[in-house]
Amino acid sequence: MHYLTPDLCDAYPEQVQVLEPMFSNFGGRDSFGGQIVTIKCHEDNSLVKEQVDTDGKGKVLVVDGGGSLRRALLGDMLAEKAAHNGWEGIVIYGCIRDVDVIAQTDLGVQALATHPMKTDKRGIGDLNVPVTFGGVTLRPGDYLYADNNGVIVSPVALSMPE
Repeated sequence: MHYLTPDLCDAYPEQVQVLEPMFSNFGGRDSFGGQIVTIKCHEDNSLVKEQVDTDGKGKVLVVDGGGSLRRALLGDMLAEKAAHNGWEGIVIYGCIRDVDVIAQTDLGVQALATHPMKTDKRGIGDLNVPVTFGGVTLRPGDYLYADNNGVIVSPVALSMPE
């Protein structure tokens, strides 16, 4: 499905919240959307690795990395695993790496920046808790839509207007 966030904002102005513009599009899909699964972690992508191994059909993984610009929470192997398991996209409030490969992967990926250093794997983090960044609280079960115009969140599933 191709999403246009300006059209969704126009059609559903009372139902959407727009995240502050801080993300760049790195994935092979320039638009994506789905039901939110959240992870809150800091410089440890253990839970990201666990989640991309699960069925992600119709879902978007939202990773609150605290905005850290010191480690990459997603690389090519995890992105490829997420694409293989049907995830629609991943939004990372933090960094990713292996961007040339991720750009060729059938997965939406938005993040703050790139960083070549991987994270430590200490098994630390929280799954499916509300996370807040970009001026918006993202809750598990809400819906996220993203494209080159921005990232929006809604408590209900939205359909593209005719």
